[in-house]
Amino acid sequence: MKRSQFIITGASRGIGEQLSLMLLENGFPVTGIARGQSERLMQQPGYTHIHYDLADHDGLDALIQSQIHTVQDDIELVCLINNASMLEPLKAIERCSAKEIEHHFQVSLVTPIILTSAFIRHTEKLNIKRKVINLTSGSGTYPAPHMSVYCTAKAGINMFTQCVGAEQQFTENSVEIIAVDPGMVDTDMQRQARSQDREAFEMGPAFQQAYETGQLLAKEEIGRHLLRLIGVSFETGKLVMYSDG
Repeated sequence: MKRSQFIITGASRGIGEQLSLMLLENGFPVTGIARGQSERLMQQPGYTHIHYDLADHDGLDALIQSQIHTVQDDIELVCLINNASMLEPLKAIERCSAKEIEHHFQVSLVTPIILTSAFIRHTEKLNIKRKVINLTSGSGTYPAPHMSVYCTAKAGINMFTQCVGAEQQFTENSVEIIAVDPGMVDTDMQRQARSQDREAFEMGPAFQQAYETGQLLAKEEIGRHLLRLIGVSFETGKLVMYSDG
């Protein structure tokens, strides 16, 4: 892989934490952005943590600009990984409050859009490869009861990635942007889905069955998969499935 520098949202746990650890172990500097923090990451040289509520959109442009200013002279690739998202609300849409719906879209859809916009703008003058990876889900393609807000946000991520890819396709020093569906991964979000009341959340038994039958992938495997994808060049705007890696 080229000498690279990374900005990763939601780095304090789950896939974001695991990927950050692997990148750091390979000697790549990582900036993690999250409300919480990972003690494992905080002990790693090369890691910078930014404590930030990603639902607050006012400071996102300045945040990205400040990080682009830290890109080192020998860097050949700068990569933004929009990993942060949320699962709730997990209930029929008529039972979701306006506040719950708004907050979900602020974190899971609007924030990645704003960060990508700022990233492209503030890296325009860098004569290096630029890459954006948006973490998506099969839920962005397949509808599920009691998951309408989550599924819609992931479908939005997919379409946003494709649209920006179409914009960048014929742009000089274009940004490679892809959406990666990692498949079903054993994370806190999966455990959260399994723990829901089965009467209130219709998909609960399906998540539990996937866990009990060993269908979930380990975070370490997805970390290795993402490391491979970072080093591969894709057609910009592509939706990349786990099986593509």
